[in-house]
Amino acid sequence: MKPKVFLEFVEFQSLVASVLPFTLGLLYVWYNYHAFNLLHSVLFFIVIELMHMAVNANDNTQDFVHAKDEKTFKQLTNVVGHYHISLRLAITVIVSLSAGAAIIGFGLLKLTWGSSSWIFLGMGIIGFLVGYFYAGGPLPISNTPFGELFSGVTMGYVIMLAAVYVNLAPAQQLSWSLAGNVLLASGLAVFAIGNLMLANNLCDYEEDKLNERRTIVVLLGQRVMLWAWNIGYALGYVCMVAAVLVGTLPKLTLLALLIVPIVIKNNRQFGAVMVKSKSFVLAVKNCILITISFALAMGIGIIFHL
Repeated sequence: MKPKVFLEFVEFQSLVASVLPFTLGLLYVWYNYHAFNLLHSVLFFIVIELMHMAVNANDNTQDFVHAKDEKTFKQLTNVVGHYHISLRLAITVIVSLSAGAAIIGFGLLKLTWGSSSWIFLGMGIIGFLVGYFYAGGPLPISNTPFGELFSGVTMGYVIMLAAVYVNLAPAQQLSWSLAGNVLLASGLAVFAIGNLMLANNLCDYEEDKLNERRTIVVLLGQRVMLWAWNIGYALGYVCMVAAVLVGTLPKLTLLALLIVPIVIKNNRQFGAVMVKSKSFVLAVKNCILITISFALAMGIGIIFHL
């Protein structure tokens, strides 16, 4: 498999969606606990990126296998059909990436072992299961109304919480208060990532109906879910402000609100033309702008201790 084909097969450009929650976790744990473990962080970063690529590759493969649109989607749109990637090669890539993530993950588990390591192991198992069943199995999550929820929570919250854990363990373990505080602080990332998946389904509305996918957009319609898409961004910012008020995020994190006018502008343009080739990039820009501005504002707040 040529490098260009591999990068497209694993959707390399989308890896930013897991890099940013990881970065937010590092900033969070430094601000609240002044903790950072370079080895643990590097190992965990490798794990999430290998797993993210495996999930993307599996999604593309499963979409190819189960597609009902033989001509347009299966042979032209889907990367497996477009580049004539054999199923054997596709599965080999998926298994190799997953195995690499699992091996390094178990090594990291050993390094961080403590009283709540079973919870960390559980998060890893859940991540693997969600990763596979998102597009695999008899009823893929991506074909149900819960795709946005699983992707947003798994990538936006679980990655951030795990990044916090690996920098605290084994000296300090997980607690309900820690998990709750991280959940609130990760709200903006959760909604931004979930909305990226929702934007994809909004653009694929007609295609999903043709392929008999039961996404939430197919069930409730584009108009209703476009409204929910806009509300999602607002709820994410509410979570961020609330986290600042309770003190788990620095006050200067509120600087992230400065890009709200840009988000609103992108939302209006997206809502006017929900075509994958023309407007999905606006949702990608929103996700990147929101999470990067969030991380930068947190970093500024940490530097100035505000």
